[in-house]
Amino acid sequence: MTPSADQVAAFQANGGFTPAAVSVVVLSFVFAVLLLWGVWAMRTAYVGWAENRLTQRQFLGVVVRFVAMYLVLSFFLLA
Repeated sequence: MTPSADQVAAFQANGGFTPAAVSVVVLSFVFAVLLLWGVWAMRTAYVGWAENRLTQRQFLGVVVRFVAMYLVLSFFLLA
């Protein structure tokens, strides 16, 4: 649903910023959290692989799942 011009004007008058600016901040936060989580997950998997607690296949599974999640989220949120 697209807001009307009156709704956008009221939002900007009360908030001091546009709805588009809020959208950019929220999307940036979501992707920053996703990237931080991905780095943590891949680092943890790497340590497990380096200490022979994970196989190479399990380590690559973590990396592939993160990349797939990032691509799907990018498609849904940025398209």
